[in-house]
Amino acid sequence: MDLDTIRAMDAADPLREFRERFELPEGVVYLDGNSLGALPRVTAARMTDVVSREWGQDLIRSWNSNHWIEAPRRLGSKIARLIGAKDHEVVAADSTSINVFKALSAAVQLRPGRSIILSETGNFPTDAYMMQGLAHFSGGRLTQKLLPADEIPAALNDQVAVLLLTQTHYKTGRLHDMAALTRAAHAAGALVIWDLSHSAGALPVDLNGCEADFAVGCGYKYLNGGPGAPAFLFCAERHHAHVFPALSGWFGHAAPFAFDDAYEPGAGIDRFQCGTPGILGMAALECGLDLMLEADMAAIRLKSQALGDLFIALIEARLTGFELASPRDAARRGSQVSICHKHGYAIMQALIERGVIGDFRAPDILRFGFTPLYTRYEDVWLAIEALAEIMQTGEWREDRFATRSAVT
Repeated sequence: MDLDTIRAMDAADPLREFRERFELPEGVVYLDGNSLGALPRVTAARMTDVVSREWGQDLIRSWNSNHWIEAPRRLGSKIARLIGAKDHEVVAADSTSINVFKALSAAVQLRPGRSIILSETGNFPTDAYMMQGLAHFSGGRLTQKLLPADEIPAALNDQVAVLLLTQTHYKTGRLHDMAALTRAAHAAGALVIWDLSHSAGALPVDLNGCEADFAVGCGYKYLNGGPGAPAFLFCAERHHAHVFPALSGWFGHAAPFAFDDAYEPGAGIDRFQCGTPGILGMAALECGLDLMLEADMAAIRLKSQALGDLFIALIEARLTGFELASPRDAARRGSQVSICHKHGYAIMQALIERGVIGDFRAPDILRFGFTPLYTRYEDVWLAIEALAEIMQTGEWREDRFATRSAVT
């Protein structure tokens, strides 16, 4: 495949006009939207308005006059449209880690006679750490169990309270079969929590179609909400009335401004709010959500798969010494491709210096994320060209590329 053919693919791309609505530095090929999404052009102006007018001029009145108080539910309803949920089943709040704890503690309440909280080895660490913390906090009532992914179905028994899985694996991009695993867990009487951090905004998700119980996810990857953007939590409507939140903060109270001494859970999904929402982060995230909702998710998924397929084809045609870590079958892969090399960190740093930005995950994974609203097919071509030159010249061997930064 030549560059002219690839440019023709970009010209025919139904999503091509979205690229101009993001701030993308000249000369940079950005393939790390699976870690931090690019900045929508409208966000800076919106943030200026929130800071200068809503906060600067309207001050505390903005909780009412500018509808700050409604932001967690308003954004939650927009996220719901991207993940196959009802408007009143999702709230934007806190971080993914905190929402994992909320969902886990809620799930074990709903299965009081069961003691095992189950996940897979190699899941994103914060999920496992929250499980470990909850098990420790329970004083021995709960036990964390981590198993290889292919052993999960057989481990679902009458002692498993909840299964926590990430739909799209953060290192490899491998997709779990959400519907099949949810059915298997329910058949064993267990509940399921899905971490959608690498799925929401990247591929079609149908939580209610799969009868999922809980889900969490972040706002700063494919939803383009900015660094540290608010996360989200989904709880199926059928569970709302039966959960007393372990993190029972005042914003989750039925009447937060009554200032009662005793906590009374808010109605429905509101009970999963905790403290005062971060309005600046909410404002930035809403810009990303509004942009995402303009696009057709089916078109996003088709382009994502095509970008990944092109990356794999070009790397295998041009390079040796790398091992594919992601599924070759696009239907089993999220919106990233990962490759392995024992000197992966140094190679990625050399790429970044050339303006091709991906990232590295220990011990040997180079990750390349494809965000179809702004990633071009030509970007994939340019990335492989740069990688081929780096390997041919050996420039990655320079000592400076082996020095580890705090964030990899």
